Amino acid sequence: MLQQQLELTHEQTSPLFRIMWIQNRNEPHRRHFENNICAFHIGNGLILSVAHNLKTEAKTFKSIEQSVFETAILPYLNSVQVQLFETCFALDNTTNKRYWSSNNPNDYQLVVDILKQINFDTRWTTLMEKNIVKPHLIIQFKNNKFYNDTTLSTHFTSDTYFEESGINRHTFLVEVELLEAFYSEDIALYRIINTPSEVIKAMPSIAVDFSILNDNQEHYYCLQSSPTSEIGKLLNKAQIEGFTDHFSFFQDRIGGNYTFEGLRYLIKGYFRFGSSGAPYVFYDAKNKSFKVNAIQSEACPIQLSIENKRDGNFQYVNALASPLQIIQEKLEKHMAAAQNLL
Repeated sequence: MLQQQLELTHEQTSPLFRIMWIQNRNEPHRRHFENNICAFHIGNGLILSVAHNLKTEAKTFKSIEQSVFETAILPYLNSVQVQLFETCFALDNTTNKRYWSSNNPNDYQLVVDILKQINFDTRWTTLMEKNIVKPHLIIQFKNNKFYNDTTLSTHFTSDTYFEESGINRHTFLVEVELLEAFYSEDIALYRIINTPSEVIKAMPSIAVDFSILNDNQEHYYCLQSSPTSEIGKLLNKAQIEGFTDHFSFFQDRIGGNYTFEGLRYLIKGYFRFGSSGAPYVFYDAKNKSFKVNAIQSEACPIQLSIENKRDGNFQYVNALASPLQIIQEKLEKHMAAAQNLL
């Protein structure tokens, strides 16, 4: 089992990735990354993550197509606001897009406030629909070969590959689309698109187990980003402490608030902020393999203070995880469909 544990954290064999939402992917000098979330591959190009980042607001954008600018923004601005937006977002006639071009830090907040005032929807799902951003998997290696395969590397261009010498990594971008968001369950399902099948098949994945595990489950772990960065990976022990019929509100001022509800595991064990979307895995001794059983959803407000210093010194020691069993029927349909596509 030790070797398989190590494989879960190794860049060549781990099914753990990150999804980031990219603006101007095909313009490297203008490319911008935001909305970072953990995600993992369950095979045949299907990627699981959480849903709670999808309806958060980006507040503004780095670029926008001229047609969207003319129809969705300009008609709602007064003359002073029009002048501000045309100054802050310069038109590039080559791409027919407007790009953020202001060096005045005060302009940013003015633009954010105006977009909110005119109810321009900057939720990530809407920006995706407007073709302002696109979600991608971020896949990084120490060398410049995609899973050590030169042939696979040829499928990537300057738009989808670049070297990051400052962190000694080579970064590959793989586009995904949102297949379905299960907001109440806080789970989102994506699919890899515009990518050759041989690239998808080379990507490590982890099998799904839909069991509801009991609170004495052994060999239960959280697979997440390393404690100090997004680059490495960490596999740490986790403990199912109990179960909850969960209920809480998620604020969405544009589309209306909705609820998180349903069965959750109460988890005890280390998890870092930014671990949302990380898989909880267990070792299946019978099949001698790890399987994913749940997904990191929310921090649970049971806290620990250090040296009784309260301000800025709380650590979460519990988390809520969504068992994959709560979307089993729908997920199995997507998995069957994906198998037929590859």
